[in-house]
Amino acid sequence: MNARLNERILVVGGGIAGLWTALALARKGRELTVLERDPPPPEASADEAFESWERKGVGHLRHSHAFLARLHILIRDNYPDLMEELLAAGCRELKFADGLPLTLQENYKPVPGDQDMTILTSRRTTLEFIMRRYAGRQQNIRFETGALVRGILTEKDAAGQLRVTGVTAEQNGETRDWLADIVVDAAGKNSQMIEWLNEAGADITEETERAGILYFTRHYRLHDPKNEPARTKIPGAGDLGFIKYGLFPADNGCFSITLAVPEIEMELRRGIVRPENFDKICAQLPGVAAWTAPETSEPQSRVFGMGELISRWRHMTKNGEARVLNFFPIGDSVIRTNPLYGRGCSFAGVAAEALAETLDSTDDARERARLYHAQLAKELRQHYDDMVKQDLAATRRAKNALDPNYKPGVKARLFKSFAEDAILPAVRGDVDLMRAFMRSFHMVDAPNTWARDPRNVSKVLRTWARGKKRNAGLYPPKLGPGRTEMLTSIGLSPTADKERMQSA
Repeated sequence: MNARLNERILVVGGGIAGLWTALALARKGRELTVLERDPPPPEASADEAFESWERKGVGHLRHSHAFLARLHILIRDNYPDLMEELLAAGCRELKFADGLPLTLQENYKPVPGDQDMTILTSRRTTLEFIMRRYAGRQQNIRFETGALVRGILTEKDAAGQLRVTGVTAEQNGETRDWLADIVVDAAGKNSQMIEWLNEAGADITEETERAGILYFTRHYRLHDPKNEPARTKIPGAGDLGFIKYGLFPADNGCFSITLAVPEIEMELRRGIVRPENFDKICAQLPGVAAWTAPETSEPQSRVFGMGELISRWRHMTKNGEARVLNFFPIGDSVIRTNPLYGRGCSFAGVAAEALAETLDSTDDARERARLYHAQLAKELRQHYDDMVKQDLAATRRAKNALDPNYKPGVKARLFKSFAEDAILPAVRGDVDLMRAFMRSFHMVDAPNTWARDPRNVSKVLRTWARGKKRNAGLYPPKLGPGRTEMLTSIGLSPTADKERMQSA
């Protein structure tokens, strides 16, 4: 028997990252234990999971979720029986053609590879409920619930290298040491393990950047699940500058709306958490208004808010050398991203596969650490950098919009025109451009791969050169009212934040 399969493995955290890790390692024949602080899901149904499952360790449990194409491919190819269970529970596949503008759908013809751009969408509780139930049936995965990790066990080898040997956890009122050959930190953004390791001398560094937005989500259920509002020319997701919106069809007749507000919009932040204001805003967004209309659906939740959204990349190696051995952080424990892009679950799935491959490739602890983190950098760093760059640009735009003294320079005006009058209409008017763009968005290709193809660049430049008048049919319809109109309609002051900036 392969000695590697006898290694004692602890996975701390039974959320999405922990589940992907457990499944990836179990698929390779390894046995492992998952330490989960929260109780197991209810047995009855996806609806009961949404209503009653307490997951204090997952603050974003009831925010909008979708598995991007990269993760859909992973399930489709490696866990077809899990895919069947997810679909049977009501999870939905949204295919590439489903997201095309109506003008492109008319003449769309599928090509090889289009099947790789399918989104899996549902309530987060349903995704996790089905995955947890599936993982619990695997003979080599054992769950220990109600286990709260209180510390990490370490030692130094003969060369002075820090190693993890297990964790200390409290369960059922008793505290005990769980010894392990491999510890995986899948406890999420609030995990304390990195801090504990740094106290032990690991010297792990990190880079962070504020996402610049706050998230607000409300769930709804259709009166008639078989009668969804028809698609129109106005997309179900858009950016008005002072607010971003997204419609997320979910399972069993449910859907959610997420509104993202720049941090600097203090008035809107305070007002949007009131359910009546949230619904009034949705009623003024043509892309979602038909869904949230009282005759179409009814609310199923309060407005869930989420702040302190920070992108973070932790550096577990220095000059190629591991800061700590036998310890593998995964998901938000090592790379945290703005949920606006929906890539957190995909990052975790990619990392889980990388870890499984790494542990199979060598027994050497130092080489394992080097290979794992090198693979994360190769697969995910470009996507991370692209997201941070977009967040910083959006934060600047939001600030400038509230500054009465701001006047964009020539460079800023040129970039704005290129984005709005070249890229946007070009992508909306050419299915091959849309296909290339979406492959990058879904992490099937590296970010902005499409923009490095001379043929695509030529199409964009030709579109720009035609001018707004000739491209009129390629622009999306108006996505919603302006800032002043929107804030006034829900009883908020459209000038308060501008006055605050002036006096600061």
